[in-house]
Amino acid sequence: MEKIDLENLKKQAQKEISKAQDLDELNQVLKSYLGKKSQVSLILKTLKNISPDERIRLGKNINKAKQSIQAEFEKRKQELKNIDSYETKREWFDVSAPGRKKETGHLHPLTLAKREIMLIFETMGFEIAEGPEVETEWYNFDALNIPADHPARDMWDTFWLKETEGPKSKVPNSRLLLRTHTSPVQIRHMEKNQPPIKIIVPDKTFRHEATDATHEAQFYQLEGLMVGRDISAANFKAVIQAFLERFFRKQTKIRLRPSFFPFTEPSFEVDITCVFCKGKGCRVCEETGWVELMGAGMVHPKVLENAGVDSKKNQGFAFGVGIERLVMMREKINEIRLFHSGDLRFLQQF
Repeated sequence: MEKIDLENLKKQAQKEISKAQDLDELNQVLKSYLGKKSQVSLILKTLKNISPDERIRLGKNINKAKQSIQAEFEKRKQELKNIDSYETKREWFDVSAPGRKKETGHLHPLTLAKREIMLIFETMGFEIAEGPEVETEWYNFDALNIPADHPARDMWDTFWLKETEGPKSKVPNSRLLLRTHTSPVQIRHMEKNQPPIKIIVPDKTFRHEATDATHEAQFYQLEGLMVGRDISAANFKAVIQAFLERFFRKQTKIRLRPSFFPFTEPSFEVDITCVFCKGKGCRVCEETGWVELMGAGMVHPKVLENAGVDSKKNQGFAFGVGIERLVMMREKINEIRLFHSGDLRFLQQF
């Protein structure tokens, strides 16, 4: 009879403990079952009226019931403490308020400029050509009519790659380097394609030089090449002016000045009206109203012959300009290192 009463008592206590909603209510439940005036206490007082053997048996059952109730109490107590701690730490929020928009990345300003440049030239019938960033001495220098004593071959201008162990190549001028310009792609393309040729090469180049506000060890260069039977400097001027006006999004004047490059003859520097003062003269353009932008010229006959193109039947122009420089002039940026710094304050402006 006592066993049945204790089992029922234990089940009832566990049920009420599990329903307790706070620590005060839980303590009241424990007091009602294990306190001085609880049912368990009343049963304990009856032990003196029964035989010693029965007292021992019943005492053990009572202790087991008390331990079970106490264990349930501690378990529920910890649960309520965890709930209270969570409720205290949880911030109040308005469920009717709009959610926070998830931040997403965007394309780098140089990537945006590169895509815009490709689109402009594609509408003029140019193809996009590519080539390896690790080049041979032949494609980077010799095929472009850059002699062995040219300053660009010096270790301070070029990243030469260490030769690996093993049998040396039998191909002449096959030393490896990081290309210093995108012009090697001209040779590679002409080797596989005969005129008419119209390509641009917007890609990365490397030069071993100290970095400053206008120079970087790695940068993007836009290379252009057009070869055919009747291509002239006038064609170049028309093409490049159309490109610059679309890229700078306004009317742009250009002028050609005589210059020298080993791979073009004649060669010329291309100047544009200063975008800062609109040609009126300022500190940036040294009061001239003009800013130097790119190098260009008519492709040297020897370069055409090195690429397998008949220079007696074909001629053409080539040009090269830094993409960073184009963006810096259009957006009036005075620090080239910002493009490769990873500074979000700069990048998020585009």
